[in-house]
Amino acid sequence: MSKDPTYGEAMAEIEEILEKIESGELDVDELTDKVKRVAGLLDICKKKLKTTETEIQKVIEGLEETD
Repeated sequence: MSKDPTYGEAMAEIEEILEKIESGELDVDELTDKVKRVAGLLDICKKKLKTTETEIQKVIEGLEETD
């Protein structure tokens, strides 16, 4: 079972893959796999952002309750 990358790691990998696509470094055989990888990484980032948003909202609500 592999561990999900951090948000920063995922974004760095996405950027690296996009640079290779834009520069033409990837051949057609690799392209599908890399696009699927980017889609998976974007999903991980989306989940991490949603989790962070929820946690921040809880902190803000807790601060409002103490006022």
